[in-house]
Amino acid sequence: MKAFTVDRYGKKSSLRLADVPTPELRDDEVLVQVHAAGVNLVDAKVRNGEFKLLLPYRTPFVLGHDVAGEVVKVGRNVRQFKLGDEVYARPDDLRIGTFAEFVPVKEASLALKPKNLTMEEAASIPLVALTVWQALVERAKLKKGQKVFVQAGSGGVGTFAIQLAKHLGATVATTTSTGNVAWVKSLGADVVIDYKKEDFEKVLSGYDVVLNSQDGKTLEKSLSVLKPGGRLISISGPPDPQFADDMKAPWLVKQVMRMLSLGTRRKAKRLGVGYSFLFMKANGSQLRQITQLIESGAIRPVIDKVFPFASTNEALAYVESGRAKGKVVIKVR
Repeated sequence: MKAFTVDRYGKKSSLRLADVPTPELRDDEVLVQVHAAGVNLVDAKVRNGEFKLLLPYRTPFVLGHDVAGEVVKVGRNVRQFKLGDEVYARPDDLRIGTFAEFVPVKEASLALKPKNLTMEEAASIPLVALTVWQALVERAKLKKGQKVFVQAGSGGVGTFAIQLAKHLGATVATTTSTGNVAWVKSLGADVVIDYKKEDFEKVLSGYDVVLNSQDGKTLEKSLSVLKPGGRLISISGPPDPQFADDMKAPWLVKQVMRMLSLGTRRKAKRLGVGYSFLFMKANGSQLRQITQLIESGAIRPVIDKVFPFASTNEALAYVESGRAKGKVVIKVR
């Protein structure tokens, strides 16, 4: 099969279009013929080697964390899916590889594609949707009437988070650039701060939850907009000791993570707020709940650009540029 592979770690290394064997299917997996693949910042971070401590992929390996496609083969223990099913998923860590013609996905991580979405739209959903669900629903337990601050409202995570938080009945604040203010409001944001004109930490206060997706400086400022007892959940680091325990990381890695987040955790404690790091996990049952929201019209996908399969490197570069409004997708088939 054709696939885009990481031959060596590094920021300047391009993915290589290669002929590679179709992956072996395990008993609990489904082989998906890839129609479309979402592109995420985590793809660039994995290629750059930023997660080598946690996710030791051996080069060469196929990149890609989002898929929509058709079931063409099922493992002997698979019961929920059959040949011809249209599905979507975020494959499990250490089993990624959606920038390819075929990818194996665990049955437990797979869901039927929303009926009202194209393959390209469906491929834009899994990773960002599961990230937001696990942050706001599973961890923050966001409730009606609470206030949530979602950073970078026009990005892939931001556009989904605004819609889900609004659906849950929360008041939503976000940041964006001047040209996107009205558009982000149309997604459901109640308070929109143009970061080119205002500092959000001077405008916002008394928030229950912050979803942090930006750098360390933004994280520090974000802690101060929370009310006592509020929670900041970060998807961009630094990792905390709880995450290291959940990952069953080696002792040395645990100590590194403890030190990386020490300053942030101390500041949070001084302010009387909570800090935690989230690294999302593949989850088919959560994806099925997300499917219901999409099919009901409560949430819609937001796609900036669809690139042809041959332009996968260009798609990844565009995501890295930070200019995308919503998601970037590769059309494979």
